[in-house]
Amino acid sequence: MDEPLVSPRSLAREAAALRAAPDLAGHVDRLCTRIERVDPLIHAFVPEPGRPARLHAEARALAARHPDPAAAPPLYGVAVGVKDIVHVDGLPTHAGSALPPGVLAGPQAVVVDRLRAAGALVAGKTVTAEFAGSAPGPTRNPHHPGHTPGGSSSGSAAAVAAGLVPLAIGTQTIGSVVRPAAYCGVVGFRPTFGRIPVDGVVPHTPSYDTLGLFTADLAGAALAAPLLCDHWRAGAAEPVGPAGAAPVLGVPVGRYLDRATPEAVKAFEEQLTRLAAAGLTVRRIDLLPDFESVLRQVHTINRFELARTHADWFARFAGLYRPETAAGIRQGQAVAPEDYAAALRAREHLRDRVAEERERAGVDLLVAPSATGPAPSGLAATGDVVMSLPWSHLGLPALSLPAGTTADGLPLGLQVVGAAGADERLLAQAALLEAVLGARE
Repeated sequence: MDEPLVSPRSLAREAAALRAAPDLAGHVDRLCTRIERVDPLIHAFVPEPGRPARLHAEARALAARHPDPAAAPPLYGVAVGVKDIVHVDGLPTHAGSALPPGVLAGPQAVVVDRLRAAGALVAGKTVTAEFAGSAPGPTRNPHHPGHTPGGSSSGSAAAVAAGLVPLAIGTQTIGSVVRPAAYCGVVGFRPTFGRIPVDGVVPHTPSYDTLGLFTADLAGAALAAPLLCDHWRAGAAEPVGPAGAAPVLGVPVGRYLDRATPEAVKAFEEQLTRLAAAGLTVRRIDLLPDFESVLRQVHTINRFELARTHADWFARFAGLYRPETAAGIRQGQAVAPEDYAAALRAREHLRDRVAEERERAGVDLLVAPSATGPAPSGLAATGDVVMSLPWSHLGLPALSLPAGTTADGLPLGLQVVGAAGADERLLAQAALLEAVLGARE
């Protein structure tokens, strides 16, 4: 095959081109041809018989609704991948599982309603780990097909990295957007918890489940986020801090950062050096001194809610669940309700304390490695979630920026974490970091 596996496409440029010179039939032909040629090598999409015919029909209907493309909605004709725990009218939802067809069926997700209202075409369902957990699907990393793409939003991250689509939807319970984005060398944006409605999404841990998105760059995320998030405030997206200076970056040192591998820490320190040289202030703060307690809180909440979510399905179909998922459910069945309630209370205390510490330190953005290291070799696991864990626990908005590669060409990511509800400012301020990290040495 002559086409490269890694070929991410700019969402902003593609959206502009489709509105300026629309050729939806040709666009669909090119889309389906690339999927047919590349996807058998990376398995980002759930197989779909009749994909070209479905997409051509949807494209014709879209063109009929918008005879003047210049006045069409902002994602007119843009192809989007949708994680296979998100309901899409006309496509089955399997959630990466072996449960019988129709068991997981439900009305189309609000996020898909919004995508289609914005003019997007759903290219197909993207592969997920079983029930958005830890049992991986068949997806391979486009950079190194022998390595994991991460998970659980594996197909969405890989589809964007391979240029199959310029936009894909994923979910993050603990680390399922930020980590695969880093492993695949793309931008992954996880908004503040609840900012995108999860209606129509198969749940995992409702206290954590958050819809997010993948794009090739921040410009793409900045185009898509206002269309998907509730109550987007364009005026809240100042690119600099409140005093008019570049944002102050906080590095959460201590037991949390110790979880990253030496290779990841070395790359992270080099990134911080470049950011400081560009004029950004970097402050090191011990934000999570009792990190083991945070890990216990997350485990308790995650397992208890997983068991509750699957109580009916697991009672009927336990034998069809993969061992990793079944083990998590059984662990959750053993969690006492009072321990779960205590973990929720502890989370609220931690949320208040972290916000106070950030404010006291004068920090605008937290920065950390997006993952403990580059994508591990092999497809039997999806990697360690721990670098995203505290921020998902607290419901904070976070994103992963591509931040170089290892000597053998595996991508690395920089995780950038904003304040709760300040998604607009996070995206705008992160653009300063993207410009520094993307500049040639």
